Amino acid sequence: MGIRCFQQRKKLSLDDIKQKNKGMKYPMLNAVSIDVEYWYSGEPYSNYKTDNTEDQLQEAITPLLQILKENQILGTFFVLGIVAEQHPALVKHLVESGHEVASHGYTHKRVHQMNPKEFEQDIKKSISVLSSITGKQPIGYRAPSFSIDASTPWALQILKKNGFVYDSSVFPIQTHLYGEPAAPLEPYTPSMEDITTIDQSNEFIEFPLSVYTLLNTSIPVSGGMYFRRTPHVFLRHAITKINKTRPFIFYVHPWETYRHTPKVALPFQKKFFAYYGMKNALKKFERLMKEFTFTTIQHVLQEQGLL
Repeated sequence: MGIRCFQQRKKLSLDDIKQKNKGMKYPMLNAVSIDVEYWYSGEPYSNYKTDNTEDQLQEAITPLLQILKENQILGTFFVLGIVAEQHPALVKHLVESGHEVASHGYTHKRVHQMNPKEFEQDIKKSISVLSSITGKQPIGYRAPSFSIDASTPWALQILKKNGFVYDSSVFPIQTHLYGEPAAPLEPYTPSMEDITTIDQSNEFIEFPLSVYTLLNTSIPVSGGMYFRRTPHVFLRHAITKINKTRPFIFYVHPWETYRHTPKVALPFQKKFFAYYGMKNALKKFERLMKEFTFTTIQHVLQEQGLL
């Protein structure tokens, strides 16, 4: 089944979305983002050998596109450069459907694995590939594995230098792989020297991943493994509470909602993180899209007066 059968009937403007939003039970505009990468691109698969390198991207992403179309939702798609090279028709379809195409880098290397020069080369290659397909420079970026934190402020400086307007890589928690727990929880303009500090004179924007604060503890609920393992009733409660003060940002990878993602021989803990909740993830995604109002990151930042 071709991707064009899921094309949006018309491109929704921010005004269209606001009008549609009036009848919603939870009216705040939230952002939905999809990290477009191969199932084996990142953790936990990238560190384990597998003979199966079938990308499965088209099969995995099609149901997500269908759900967005049925609910008249536009989303932000952070597309990996190597994926865009292999699937230019998919990227063109996203643009034609009104979705926002943003950068996920080129190689899916974590920022910590590169020096500033290598990082700049990576994003320039990503910009070149995406621009050649879409006809315009991407304004948004998300680092693979959320790998921008207080130790890599130079990454934001390089993003701004190369034409990006916003980043969505900072996760205000701490894990073994990523996180910056001292970062603000709402969209903000970070200092280029210290991403945990707000600089109101800076025009570059950080849209951190959402966490729910309970008893002074930050609980990640914004997507991925956290979305798959969190009961829907708690997720709905958390988003409702978050929306009292700020927009929620959701993220998912197509392989997380696809039942036929290959099973790799992983250690037990990594296996749990990789596969738990995958069976029902697509239905949970659909339910979430129906209950709350979602749109692109660009639209949300415009609504917040930051763009």
